[in-house]
Amino acid sequence: MKNITKNIVLWIIVGLLLVALFNLFQGTTSNKSYTKISFSDFIIATDTGNVSEVNIRGNKIEGYFDDGRPFSTYSPNYPNLVDKLNSAGVKITAEPADKSMHPILSVLLSWFPMLLLIGVWIFFMRQMQGGGGKAMGFGKSKAKLLNEA
Repeated sequence: MKNITKNIVLWIIVGLLLVALFNLFQGTTSNKSYTKISFSDFIIATDTGNVSEVNIRGNKIEGYFDDGRPFSTYSPNYPNLVDKLNSAGVKITAEPADKSMHPILSVLLSWFPMLLLIGVWIFFMRQMQGGGGKAMGFGKSKAKLLNEA
């Protein structure tokens, strides 16, 4: 019966960790669903005057067409992009590129202290179950008292 409760608790912990990891990778999603377009389509839409506003973040460009539809694209190294957008009368906002660490490294760094504490706790719980030869395992000593007759 004791092994069954251990297994159930273990699976509950694993399930909670999976849910937490899923939520961590989901992040914050915006309500707008941007239509991905090619960069050449973006340039054509800018030349025809169909783009009303853009937000440039690193190489990622998000914006709105004149009819209010959102779009997103990635920009190659295009040196005259800002001049082209200004001449077309497009409202431009710019933000620095996100320089965040790799998501897996972020998960490891955020979960490492908690996993270390859980590991130490499990180690000590196993040591306290008794048996000889283990550190802090004084519960079942096999020493015998000898009486001289």
